[in-house]
Amino acid sequence: MSTQGISEIDIASYLVRTPGFFERHAELLTHVELANPHGPRAVSLQQRQMEMLRERIRGLERRLMDMIRHGQDNAALTDRLHQWVCALMLVTDPRDIPDMLVIDLQEQFQIPQVAMRLWDVAPAYASEPVARSVGPDLQRFASSLRTPYCGANTTFEAVRWLGHPSAVASLALLPLRRSYSGPAFGMLVLGSPDPTRYTPEMGTDILMRISELASAAVTRLLPTAD
Repeated sequence: MSTQGISEIDIASYLVRTPGFFERHAELLTHVELANPHGPRAVSLQQRQMEMLRERIRGLERRLMDMIRHGQDNAALTDRLHQWVCALMLVTDPRDIPDMLVIDLQEQFQIPQVAMRLWDVAPAYASEPVARSVGPDLQRFASSLRTPYCGANTTFEAVRWLGHPSAVASLALLPLRRSYSGPAFGMLVLGSPDPTRYTPEMGTDILMRISELASAAVTRLLPTAD
């Protein structure tokens, strides 16, 4: 039979359509040699298949180790969140909640700088440091946030609440509100000198949980809801 005009694609297509070919001609496999990706010598098809299988197994092992490591990280994160909430629940005087919330949050999650401000607090707490004046633009911005803002340090007023604002390269702004659709009554700001600590691409699930839990804790400083 003439092979003139038969291309490699034709041969490959024929082999795909004829799965029993190598079963009937198994001796051909011993003569097929492929370039060894790990050296200059050629290897048989069977050897190359074994190497590919080993590489696939190594890849699966790496993925498994990554999954285990992520699981351990998530468990540790959940444990720190649990300890933070427990500490907040043990505070008896509402005046102590803001400092306890900020300090323990900073320690549990290794956040270099944390600050918080509240507005429209109950008259009994209007003179507390956490109730210091906040501009109307920032209040409106906080109410517009449905998820925490994460990104580079810009000219946000909230950065000036931190002890060392010039050292902040990235930050997260967490709105505090009674409900998801309600207006904000405060804001948490988390600052880091690491520009990659808080980025627009990062997941915000944990930050949202922190925002919700912090909101629930400080509502004791607000007027009773109608």
